[in-house]
Amino acid sequence: MGGAIWLGNFFGNWLDTKFNTTYWENIMTLFVVFAAMYLVISQVLKISKDND
Repeated sequence: MGGAIWLGNFFGNWLDTKFNTTYWENIMTLFVVFAAMYLVISQVLKISKDND
């Protein structure tokens, strides 16, 4: 999860540098954080259902 967030931040920073902007790093980092949280929560719910 941490690696995915780091990659999202790195890619956003690269986009900011390439397009001379200041918002892509924040957008990509937040997107990856929410996507990672969604995947973790969905896996926990799936494991929880399988144990019932």
